[in-house]
Amino acid sequence: MTDEEATEFSGRIREALRMVIDPELGYNIVDLGLVYDVAVEDGGVVRIAMTTTTRGCPATDYLKSGSRDAAWSVPAVEFVDVALTYDPPWTPDMMTPDAKQHLGIG
Repeated sequence: MTDEEATEFSGRIREALRMVIDPELGYNIVDLGLVYDVAVEDGGVVRIAMTTTTRGCPATDYLKSGSRDAAWSVPAVEFVDVALTYDPPWTPDMMTPDAKQHLGIG
């Protein structure tokens, strides 16, 4: 897979991840800044690094499984690994301007 193909594939996965809505904030996880990385490898392998707004978030399992399911919905995906990390810790500064406006922040 060329770098250009990987970038395009990763973009399609990120777009699919926008369908995952944080149940507490009511906005998609990509624009909330909860998705740190989407890496694609040969053979349709996708690795997603993500976080939650806080440790112990009650929606953690929901967000992880939603991310996995959303990535699986993209044609040519053969395997999905979703890893949760808190490094770096999430802050509202990671949100897109649209997400901030939706939530009435700054």
